[in-house]
Amino acid sequence: MRPTMLPAARTPRGLRGRHVALVFFSFFAVIFVVNGAMMYSAITTYTGIVSNEPYRKGLHYNDRIAEDERQAKLGWSDDVTITRDGRIAISLLADRTRPVTGMKVAAQIGRPSTNRFDSSLDFHETAPGRYEAQAGSPEAGTWIVALEVRTDGNAADPVYRMRRRLWLKQ
Repeated sequence: MRPTMLPAARTPRGLRGRHVALVFFSFFAVIFVVNGAMMYSAITTYTGIVSNEPYRKGLHYNDRIAEDERQAKLGWSDDVTITRDGRIAISLLADRTRPVTGMKVAAQIGRPSTNRFDSSLDFHETAPGRYEAQAGSPEAGTWIVALEVRTDGNAADPVYRMRRRLWLKQ
């Protein structure tokens, strides 16, 4: 007589408790690693400076409001254009009809996210009320132009200020 062999005990296959625990803890481990990397990147790249010299600017806040009201009373309007070859043209009109002539116009142009490409420009009047400057060959994208108009090049306070975001397309 031969001994009969009993079938080997089979372990059930499928999802078991340790698999669920492993997936659960792996998921949260990935979340913690990604959050840690994002926190490290945010902390090491952000300087925390929202404004240079905020206290001094706060002290002169009422002066700035008065300057804006004085500028609004002038009734000037402006139109700013930039071409692909970097020519910036600004048209200044008083009461939307009369050109503003004989002014000293200066501007800063740069990217909104960095100061690496910032440059200063002096404009020349090419036609009555139209001032132009060459900004090199700027790349496509967003640029910020901050303009100051003075009656005299040595005047301490500008008569007119403007800050405009320009988009240069390919």
